[in-house]
Parts: sequence; C-alpha cells; structure tokens
Amino acid sequence: DEILEKQASARTAAEREYGIDSDHLDSLISTVQEEGYVILPNLLSPEEIETIRREADPLLEHDGRTEFEGYKTRRIYSVIEKTLSCNPVVEHPLVMALLDRLFMPNYLLSQLQVIKVMPGEIRQPLHHDDGFYPLPRPRKPIGAALIWALDDFREDNGATLVYPKSHLWGDVPSADIDVSKMVPAVMPAGSAVFFLGTMWHCAGPNNSDKPRLAATTQYCEPWARQQENYCLAISRERAKQCSPKVQSLLGYSMLFPFIGFVNGRDPARLLRD
Repeated sequence: DEILEKQASARTAAEREYGIDSDHLDSLISTVQEEGYVILPNLLSPEEIETIRREADPLLEHDGRTEFEGYKTRRIYSVIEKTLSCNPVVEHPLVMALLDRLFMPNYLLSQLQVIKVMPGEIRQPLHHDDGFYPLPRPRKPIGAALIWALDDFREDNGATLVYPKSHLWGDVPSADIDVSKMVPAVMPAGSAVFFLGTMWHCAGPNNSDKPRLAATTQYCEPWARQQENYCLAISRERAKQCSPKVQSLLGYSMLFPFIGFVNGRDPARLLRD
C-alpha cells in the first residue's frame, strides 16, 4: 500500500532527524497500546516552563463557564494567536515521533490550551477525548493527547486521573465507570502524560491551597475535523511566524491527494505567496 509505505518512510526519517532511539519508541508505543497511556518525564526545561508561565499568566483571567470547563478552572484558547511560547510543546520531537507511529502523515493539532486549575476545583466529568466523533467503540483512536505538567502534578492538587486499559472498552456510559480504579498521573513539572483519544480520564480535584498550571495538546488524524477552527482562530500572519511543522499541524498541509487543498493546491503555499 503506497500510503503505508510513505508513512513508514516518513516515520523512519523523523526518528533519524529527532535522534530518538527506535527501541525506546517501540517500548513507549507498546505501553500506550497496552495501557492506553504513558508518562513521559522531564520533557521541558525550567526555562521553557517559566516562559510559558510568564506569557500565560496575564491571559488566565476568567473562570470556566460549564462543569466540564470547571467553574474554578481558567483556560486560554487560540493560544498560538496570543503567544508563541507553547510552540515547543506543540512540536516536541518525542511527541512527533510517537504520533508518526500512530497516525497517517500530516496529522493535525486538534486543540491547544493552557489550563490553570484553582484551589477548590472539583473533579472534572469523565470523558475520552475523541468521544465527539460519532463512531462506535471499540475502535482505533482518531486522536491522541498530552497533558503537560507546568507545576508538579500531585494527587492532592488534582493530577489527571486515567483509567488504565479503558481505551479497549466498547461504548460505556460514564456513570457506570468505577472512579476508584482510576490512577493519578503523578509527575514532576516539565513532564507529560500521553494517552490515546479512546482512553477515559479527567482532571482530578484540586484539594491543595495553590493553583495547578498545565497545558494540553491534542492531535487527530488528517482526515478528521479539528476541535479548534484554526483557519479562523489563528491569523495567516501569525501562522507565518511558526515553524513549518507547526504550520502543518495547524492545517497548512494535506492528506494527499485530495483532503485539505486550497484552489487545487497545497495550502502551505498560502504562507509563501
């Protein structure tokens, strides 16, 4: 199959470019496929975390509007239009290498948020991130996501709760899930938990006396619709300031030969004209 051959070739080239050990990737992918998630320690430097914090803090002004957003949780949407500080998170080499193994070429960024969970926030409703695609389970994931710890993630401050192996389930009402069997993704600042879009999870309650800062990057197959409408949320001038990889993830790319073209051509040309 030509598409699979191209995908394998791109994957090998990317792993070589990133300097990432193929055996290590194999181990991470095996864990993800078995458990539904894996914790990736110490991906961000203290300097990268501080840059995101400095840029994000003035924008984290408003509490959430719904139970899902969290009435004591603050979020930044359209992040790249407002700050470029999260771009290294979006295109982190290890994350790209993992996604190269899971999805078709030119997969997309589905959404990016910076999230500040305030003290007293309750547990978020259970969900899986590609549950809005109306396709029955069990099935292959259409997306994958990361929650990035910009503060230490502890059980008391609401570390993300994951349900191991739940990515293998069929259609299950969230009310039937035993929350006591969920596992907190405890990890130091700079780490991330990577999980499949079919895995059940939620933000834990923040029972501490300090906020917990996080970011989330979510990705999807190149044939699936993104959650954020980046052609409207991110201006073309802003997209021109991003790397070619981030541009591709935003949607200035195609699933060849026909998905995503503009005037019959690759939309990446729009940023060069």
